This record gives sequence, structure tokens and C-alpha cells, in this order.
Amino acid sequence: MVKQYETVFIATPVLSEEQMKETVKKYTDLLKSKGAEIVYENNWGMRKLAYPIRKKTTGFYYLIEFKAEGSVINDLEVAYKRDERLLRFLTVSLDKHAVAYNEKKRNAKKEAPAAEAPAEA
Repeated sequence: MVKQYETVFIATPVLSEEQMKETVKKYTDLLKSKGAEIVYENNWGMRKLAYPIRKKTTGFYYLIEFKAEGSVINDLEVAYKRDERLLRFLTVSLDKHAVAYNEKKRNAKKEAPAAEAPAEA
């Protein structure tokens, strides 16, 4: 059964911009190769961690929202665990309310710049 999931991972801050892009591409390609449909991606950028992880106090956060079979999650998380560039990761299954909330939030972001534009007289 196809369900919608959201995964966030934190990559080590010592990666260059190019290495971070390669890391993201690796996981999006892995998902696509397993038959997942990428719904949304968002680079949250460099953020301060709540507590040090492997002596690092910051990390690159990246979110991927996708639709896939449940068996894909195991393959994805095994790949995460094997990747030394990742500090932490979390994958959650979204219920219909979470999916609706995420879509509403994305639509609000798309409409926000138009609403802020000054009206012409």
C-alpha cells in the first residue's frame, strides 16, 4: 500500500555545497529507483543543533516528502545508517491530516509573495 512519508536528515557541517547536493541527490535517486514519488523537497540549510552530535554543534538539514511502499523505508534507513556524512535522520508516516496540513502550508507560501506586492493605483 502506498503511503506518504516525510524524512529529515542532518548532514555534517564540514560538507561543501557540492557535497551536500550530491548527498541529497543520492537519497532522492534511491527513492526514485525504489518506485517512490517525490512530493516535496526543502533545504532548511545550516542550523544550530540542540546538543553536540559527534562533536559538531551545527548541521545541514534537508527534508524530503514522498509517496512509497512501506518496504522502501527500510532500504532508505539502512542507506542512512551506512552514510558517515549523516549525523541524524528521522522518517515518519503522514496521516491524512498531516498531508492536508503540509499542502496547505506549501500553498500559503506560494501565495504569500503575491499578497505582499503593493497594489497599483
